[in-house]
Amino acid sequence: MQRIAESELIINDRGAVYHLNLRPEELAPTVITVGDPSRVQEVSKYFDRIECKNNHREFVSHTGFIGTKRITVVSTGIGPDNIDIVLNELDALVNVDFGSRQIKQNLQSLQLFRLGTSGSLQMDLDVDSLVCSTHGLGIDNLLHFYRHSNHEEERQILHAFQTHTQLQTPFSSPYITGGGSRLLKYFATEYHQGITVTCPGFYAPQGRVIRMGLALPELVNLLTAFRFGPYRITNFEMETAAIYGLGKLMGHQCLSLNVIIANRIQKTFSKNPAAAIEKLISHSLERISVL
Repeated sequence: MQRIAESELIINDRGAVYHLNLRPEELAPTVITVGDPSRVQEVSKYFDRIECKNNHREFVSHTGFIGTKRITVVSTGIGPDNIDIVLNELDALVNVDFGSRQIKQNLQSLQLFRLGTSGSLQMDLDVDSLVCSTHGLGIDNLLHFYRHSNHEEERQILHAFQTHTQLQTPFSSPYITGGGSRLLKYFATEYHQGITVTCPGFYAPQGRVIRMGLALPELVNLLTAFRFGPYRITNFEMETAAIYGLGKLMGHQCLSLNVIIANRIQKTFSKNPAAAIEKLISHSLERISVL
């Protein structure tokens, strides 16, 4: 089996993967990702005990237990580029032998949950609501750097979306991946379900105007109006599609859980975003801890 060169997978002096600064034994089989490094402790405060803490740059991680459930929470920072780093290094921690630098024969599948904030694209999806993403639909370009494919329903949704939005060159060709089928069923109540669109930026890529004009002034309206069978686009943010796409390629079960802090149709923002995020964390951990 081919050895992975030092330039391709960087391992630091303490035997930890470079960006996350985690050693294989410090990672739990259930991983929660959050964007904000300060949100890591807002999750781990629910742990009965914390086993280890690590940090490097924007990547902060705590590993501990809720009851007998071992969980790692790690911050990703913002955007698909950071997700590329985090997902690849999480996978390397469980599926690469750091001694021989070879891929293990028996591969491990992680449970990966994103707990994040997002903007609603539907009038009836109010601020402070919780959303579970059935699909991640990316309008960034990350997944196109990897060999990937879709099953028939995903191809149909993607074709309908491209026809509806005409979103193509010079913009990235959209991509789509479904959420972890074994996890979705546990979040069928209390969480709205729908397609989450992942954008490559916060301002113009999400239809915001400050000083500069928009190349796609109708983007928000097009996303809001899209329908495919029972599916609609509920929200958008900057990570979900990258997590779903890379997670599927690596064989991990991924699920994105978001709280709505802005409704882009109502033009409203949560009056207490900290309380809304706390609601997302506590409600989600109740379910994650018993899976």
